Amino acid sequence: MFPRTALAALAATLSVLAFASPATAAFDPAYELSNFSKINERFQHVVSKPEYQVLLREKSAIREVQGVQIFAGDPQRFFFGQLCWQKMDGCAGEVRAYDWSTRGAGLATPVSWVARNGSVISGHVWATAEGPAKRPGVVLTTGSVQAPEELYWTQIQTLAKAGYVVLTWDVQGQGYSDTFGEGEDRMDGVPSQSGRPFYDGTEDALDFFFSTPEKPYAPRPSCMTGTSHVDKQVDRLGRGLSSAYNPFAALLDTRRVGIVGQSLGAGAVSYIGQLDPRVKAIVAWDNLRAQPTTATAPPATCDSGSSPRPAQLAQTKPSLGISNDYGLTPQPNFSEPDPDGKTGASKILSAAGTDSMQLVIRGGTHYESLNIPNPAFGATLRGTDLTSFYALAWMDRYVRGDESATARLLTERWRNDPLGAAVDPDGDPNDLSRYYKSRVDIARPGGGRIVCE
Repeated sequence: MFPRTALAALAATLSVLAFASPATAAFDPAYELSNFSKINERFQHVVSKPEYQVLLREKSAIREVQGVQIFAGDPQRFFFGQLCWQKMDGCAGEVRAYDWSTRGAGLATPVSWVARNGSVISGHVWATAEGPAKRPGVVLTTGSVQAPEELYWTQIQTLAKAGYVVLTWDVQGQGYSDTFGEGEDRMDGVPSQSGRPFYDGTEDALDFFFSTPEKPYAPRPSCMTGTSHVDKQVDRLGRGLSSAYNPFAALLDTRRVGIVGQSLGAGAVSYIGQLDPRVKAIVAWDNLRAQPTTATAPPATCDSGSSPRPAQLAQTKPSLGISNDYGLTPQPNFSEPDPDGKTGASKILSAAGTDSMQLVIRGGTHYESLNIPNPAFGATLRGTDLTSFYALAWMDRYVRGDESATARLLTERWRNDPLGAAVDPDGDPNDLSRYYKSRVDIARPGGGRIVCE
């Protein structure tokens, strides 16, 4: 939570700005004070409640023991020392989502595989027990700076309940996934913030997602040295420590798969999604990236050439970006921000003739699309619901192939949200930014285009 003393200081500073010269008169300090206060909504109305704190403590204790048990049964693994290896407190994610299987909502099967650099990756595959024989799928790549998969479980359960098979996983160096690679690739992807675990890891996760009993998962050669770590995967299979293939392979319609990512994961899915022909659509939470036609270098490299990493990449996959008024470390505005500051990637896709949409959450932070139950990582009350809603609508339109989902993409409900208004300091029902433009440029079912800048 932004401290009350800091908010008081901010109010004093903004009151001075209210008497600024005409050149800055367009900026409304009183509005900014109200807007910035929205970053406290989730903690104030959800996380701080006694019943939530009790549940958080219960689940945190279970998670701490679970991490120790994993290591005891599989000493080849190494994830100790990572900030979120215990998956407690702020690293626990949305603890109300933990009972997905026990309350009969659906299936969540733990999986693990050996990445191309020899690190062991931990994850889950999600689906409902009942539903169509074949279902579309989604792979989610988490954010960086220690963002385990649990932070996104509310989001992916929305997709699973709607009939998707979903894979979530801990990026190398985060959660229960290994810190290091193997052998001569030991330092490949260390630290994870270097980016390679997100880009290479997204490809590896897709490879695992598409694996079947007839075609089991096998890691690609590493990007650092070109070394194969297939033997490690085979050895772990023989000891019952890794998964041979996607346990829900029989349910997955491999012709209909999309990817979702947040933060550095958003950058990874923006690039890998355009590169990989298996991917049909992209959702990027804070924020969408796009490779301009003038790009001279890729966002990540693969030195061995075991995977292509072109600098310039055709932008052909429909892509949705969702961002927010404030960033990773929220700071108040003291002048009007650039209203076009969030739409650059979406416009590159539009220029390429590809459907795209960009939304910006009013008063939102980098943490709108994930749940960190800690006051230092503030967010609005409605951000999780909004990002889930649009992710599902985008996947329904462009992965499931349901043109009726267009109506949900164009809905006015988030500009007239009674639940948002109920907690807003000014009673404002509009959940979309006043500072930054949102935009849509998509094909209209039946012909023509829907464009709103």
